Amino acid sequence: MKNNGKQKINVIASTAAALGLLVTSVAPGVAEAKPGRDAEVSNRGIEVQLLGVNDWHGQIDVTRKVAGRYVGGAEYLAAYLKQREAENKNTLLIHSGDMTGGSSPASALLQDEPTIEIMNALGFDIGTLGNHEFDRGVDELNRLLFGGYHETTGEFEGAGFPYIAANVVYKNSGENLLPAYQIQKVNGMDIGFIGVVTEDIREVVIASALENIEVTDSTEAIDKAVAELKAQGVESIVVLAHAPASSNTDGTNATGEAVELANSIDDEVDIILGAHNHAYSDAIVDNKLVVQAYSYGTAFTDIDLVIDPKTKDIVQKSAEVVTTFHDGIEPDAEVKAMVDQYKENVAPLINRIVGGSQGTITRTGDDSGESPLGNLIADSQRVAMATDFALMNPGGIRASLDAGPITWGELYTIQPFGNYLVSMTYTGEQIKAVLEQQFTESKTTILQVSGLTYTYDKNAAIGNKVTDLRDSAGNEILADQTYTVSVNNFLSTGGDGFTKLLDGADPVVGPVDLDALEAYIIEQGGAIEAPATDRISVK
Repeated sequence: MKNNGKQKINVIASTAAALGLLVTSVAPGVAEAKPGRDAEVSNRGIEVQLLGVNDWHGQIDVTRKVAGRYVGGAEYLAAYLKQREAENKNTLLIHSGDMTGGSSPASALLQDEPTIEIMNALGFDIGTLGNHEFDRGVDELNRLLFGGYHETTGEFEGAGFPYIAANVVYKNSGENLLPAYQIQKVNGMDIGFIGVVTEDIREVVIASALENIEVTDSTEAIDKAVAELKAQGVESIVVLAHAPASSNTDGTNATGEAVELANSIDDEVDIILGAHNHAYSDAIVDNKLVVQAYSYGTAFTDIDLVIDPKTKDIVQKSAEVVTTFHDGIEPDAEVKAMVDQYKENVAPLINRIVGGSQGTITRTGDDSGESPLGNLIADSQRVAMATDFALMNPGGIRASLDAGPITWGELYTIQPFGNYLVSMTYTGEQIKAVLEQQFTESKTTILQVSGLTYTYDKNAAIGNKVTDLRDSAGNEILADQTYTVSVNNFLSTGGDGFTKLLDGADPVVGPVDLDALEAYIIEQGGAIEAPATDRISVK
């Protein structure tokens, strides 16, 4: 692995187990650059800056609009990070997972090596795993982190910085997949970093990718690592948690798994960098700073610390979520050149036109959770498998479809996971049971449907919300009659908590979901229209 070239920052060997291996809202305006400072020992202590990124998802060439202004793209994220880093030489670049997986074609078609190479070029110092780092299985995860050969891309150097994960172990041995923690030394001060992954990982990762992996209790894993760090004299401790966090911009109404962690883990922890739910968080919870900066490189977190050189502990901490508005900065030339080269490498494939759309077909759901693009994808899967119905998980739809020519690359950006389709037979009673699993105490996940309609009562008791279940011709779906249903292989193995789908009979494997969508668009013979959102009613 190559050195990131930073000064005054030295990695101390970890004592952990051996290696084995939408933007919904934004901080207003472009943040003003902080005053430049020498960042040595001030009269307050040693000033340290942590620049945090979460849930980038390999969106190296994807931009979005927020409040009418462009955000995102690797060259803009790089420019902001470099600008902030120049303000304080005591800076660490950190991340809390899902930096790869669900990526745009410019990264995904090259096995996500481009995203890792850009992170290397920026000099990231440490990170943890998210659920999407497991998308291609543990062997490919190992290759991305530590280097190795892939038939598509050849030899790869790997990540030039360490990854940590305290609560991810091998089932057969109990050994950690990665070190639980690591100590980074900044201007003579030791900062301990601990990594953890959401305990809900089995609901969002295909089962085969976690065949020999167990995710243990996060609180226990963190507290164990804290005790080991304290035994080594480390007083400043940061948790990189791929776990949800959200708050209001004034720090109130803090919720999510990372917030629950803050209330349960050892009080020696000072900061938690959250992830996974693509939200904003900047809140103090049980005297711990819990932060998160949306997703897709549209923002990052600037965390300012003051460490007492005598006690070695963090005595002041604050954060700012910075939006990567394009009109606030010039793009970074080095990273732009890298992205341009990756795009050129995959251009022949991603630029192939497969059809056209008369207007934007959005993945954003209405009040019921039904979306036009979700309906289109579900329709394509039902046609591909010639089934009565189709069910599609909304989390597998990663972008909306723009108006105009439709390229293969756009379709890949929408469905990048390469899931194959499966048809199975269920009774009407079993289908209703599946639909009831959309509603739990902690969340609601509305499946996109084709071939059927129904109503749900949001005020009814869990397990008894779905009524008036009918096929698209208006016929009642009978409890004891059997029907064929198409799903992708993620759902077929109980993904997103839909364990009732495991009860299906007579499975038949079909094409990859992306191929089914492409074929469906081609069959339309030109411009497609957004399907009506009239399949799910809510009362």
